[in-house]
Amino acid sequence: MNTKNATTDLDERIVMLQAKKAGEWEELKKQFEVTKESLRPMNLVKGVFQDITSSPDIKKNIVGNVVGLATGYLSKKIVFGGTHNPLKKIAGAILQFAVTNFVGKKMEKSAKERTEEQEQPLSHRSETQQPISN
Repeated sequence: MNTKNATTDLDERIVMLQAKKAGEWEELKKQFEVTKESLRPMNLVKGVFQDITSSPDIKKNIVGNVVGLATGYLSKKIVFGGTHNPLKKIAGAILQFAVTNFVGKKMEKSAKERTEEQEQPLSHRSETQQPISN
């Protein structure tokens, strides 16, 4: 009698575990679909784009970098034009790199100064910085 009771308990436990296994399997399949969808290239690009557009610091850095790259490219084109000489191409690349870094650093420095100036209370600003009222 004790053996039948133990066998019945084991059979019930087996059925319960099989039902649990089936439920977890379905949950795993759903999670796999969610993960697969989130790892699609288009969704990854959308996520990165949303991160970039939501952060003001990144926006400032992007603007500074774009301005730096544009001025570097323009200075290279103005000074060396569309040359085919390899030495001039190398010199142009060096000039472009130098101008890009210089402008980028200046943009970053001026952005930091503007941020510090905005954070500074009016009472702590020097008299030359305070607006003149008539």
